[in-house]
Amino acid sequence: MAQQKNDPTFENTWQELKWRGVVHVSTDEAALEELLAGDPITYYVGFDPTAPSLHLGHLVQLLNMRRLQLAGHKPLGLVGGSTGLIGDPRQTAERVLNTKEVVAEWVEKLQGQVGNYLSFHGGNAARMVNNLDWTAPLSAIDFLREIGKHFRVGTMIKKEIVSARLNSDEGISYTEFSYQILQGLDFLQLFRDYDCVLQTGGSDQWGNLTSGTELVRKVEGKSVHAFGTPLITNADGTKFGKSEGNAIWLDAEMCSPYSFYQFWLNTADADVASRLKVFTFLSRAEIEELESVTAERPFAREAQNRLAYEVTSLVHGVEATEKVVAASQALFGKGDITELDVDTLRAATAELPNVRVAGEHTIVDLLVESALVQSKTEARRAVGDGGAYVNGQKITDPETVIGADHVMHGRYVLLRRGKKSQAMIEIAS
Repeated sequence: MAQQKNDPTFENTWQELKWRGVVHVSTDEAALEELLAGDPITYYVGFDPTAPSLHLGHLVQLLNMRRLQLAGHKPLGLVGGSTGLIGDPRQTAERVLNTKEVVAEWVEKLQGQVGNYLSFHGGNAARMVNNLDWTAPLSAIDFLREIGKHFRVGTMIKKEIVSARLNSDEGISYTEFSYQILQGLDFLQLFRDYDCVLQTGGSDQWGNLTSGTELVRKVEGKSVHAFGTPLITNADGTKFGKSEGNAIWLDAEMCSPYSFYQFWLNTADADVASRLKVFTFLSRAEIEELESVTAERPFAREAQNRLAYEVTSLVHGVEATEKVVAASQALFGKGDITELDVDTLRAATAELPNVRVAGEHTIVDLLVESALVQSKTEARRAVGDGGAYVNGQKITDPETVIGADHVMHGRYVLLRRGKKSQAMIEIAS
């Protein structure tokens, strides 16, 4: 991945992280600031394979990893082959345990995703690690004697998520209760193997993060650090990271680059500045300029366009993002829809009414068939008034037959009435 410089506006990395709003809770803040301003350190972030892809919540951690590496520090990307078999406790109910084969497959996929945000070259090259490597050989007796003895049940049940589950009707199993011990073991192992002295994660994982710092202190007599990022919410208090109730995945097959881009494009004015801070590498000066533009000319949506472009480029690459931008423009008559590849075309039109027909039809027939008009009389009037388009091209003759010359990729026709009413026609062979 191409390297970028951290923002030179700030005196040190910690101050930039604070300004960007990605520090909610931490161990000794003064010590952390000094640590990150000094010689390169090794740090890690853990990701559990509880799904075949990471999502937007993980993107905060991925970009923090990248910021720290750009500042000269050494990242360890941990994908939890063992913790993924257990699952960290959720607020609501016990997780369904996946098979070892499924978890192993997801580990491989997530390692690829995490690796996309790091550099594996140079003096601070990233490394990928899997906690199954050190937990699988460990017997239950050794685990209890060497690790379990350092944890106090009274402390463990005070952890926020554990306490919540203990007081719920669902309760909590010993399996999930033990999760924090496994995560603590990860930090201890990485401290021993790589001199890792910092872990970052979501603030909702703070109890698990501190289980590691405490274990290293008890076993090795050393101070290590952690900081947690805030839960990202919208300005109205609603949960961030979902679209129509569905998670925004980083895998292009689970969430198309077009849908991903549109999610960011729809960011509210009240949220766009904070999103630029957290999810882009734009400088403070650039973000403050976009913030001013939003206040002065909100209708221009310049900040949203820049946000969508930057984040989609980070996740899906510049080439895919350029295709998405072209699709967005073409869909509203500002580009050539016929130049889009079939995947981008389908993604861009996925939420439009989709009608399947067989054979050739006149423009009037298709306008009625797609329900863009209610009658053939209304369809003829729309054509006569210059308000009917096929693939962005105006049709002026109501007797025009839509055939092979109009079909994109052998089967698709984009029909539009007026400026905004559109439908995708799929012509069966």
